[in-house]
Amino acid sequence: MKLYTLTSIVAIAALVISCGNPKSDSTSQETQASQEVQKKDFPKVYDDSADPAAQIDEAIAKAKAEGKFVIAQVGGNWCPWCLRFADYISNDPEIKPIIEENFVYIHINVRKKNAETGKNETCTEAMAKLGNPMRFGYPVMVVLDGNGTVLHTQDSSYLESGESYDKDKVVRFFNNWKPSAIVQ
Repeated sequence: MKLYTLTSIVAIAALVISCGNPKSDSTSQETQASQEVQKKDFPKVYDDSADPAAQIDEAIAKAKAEGKFVIAQVGGNWCPWCLRFADYISNDPEIKPIIEENFVYIHINVRKKNAETGKNETCTEAMAKLGNPMRFGYPVMVVLDGNGTVLHTQDSSYLESGESYDKDKVVRFFNNWKPSAIVQ
C-alpha cells in the first residue's frame, strides 16, 4: 500500500512537471513583452548639459508672458518610463495640442554630473523650486503657475496602464491643470 501511494505521488508530480505551469508560461511571456518594451529606443529628451534651475526660471518667464502654466517632467534619460511618457504625449494627436495650447513643457534632469567629483548628484536647487518631488518616483510631473508657484505634483504611476499610459487618465490630468481650469 505504501509503495502504491508513493508511486502514485511520484507519477502525479512527474505529470504536473511535464505539463508545465501555465501561470509561469504566462508570466514568462509578460516578462518577455516587458523586456521588449524596455528595449524600445525612445528619443532622449533630457539635456544632460542644461542647468535645471535655469530651465525652470526660463519656463516660468515664458509661461507668464504667454498666459500658460509650466509642466516640469522630472526624471532622466536613464529612466525608461520617463522616455516612454515623453514619447507617448508627443505622438498622441489629442494630447499634444492640449499641451501646446496650455503649457510650457520642460524636461528636468533630476541629477547632474559634478564636474569635480565625476559623480551624479541631485540638482538640489532645481528640486527645491519644484517642491522636492522625488518621493513620487520618476517621471513625476510638477505643475507651476506663471509666478513659479507649485500647483500640483503628479505621481505618474496613476497615469499608467500595463506597459504604457492610460489615455483617458493622461488627458484628464492635463485638462484638470490647464490655466482655464484653475484661473476663474
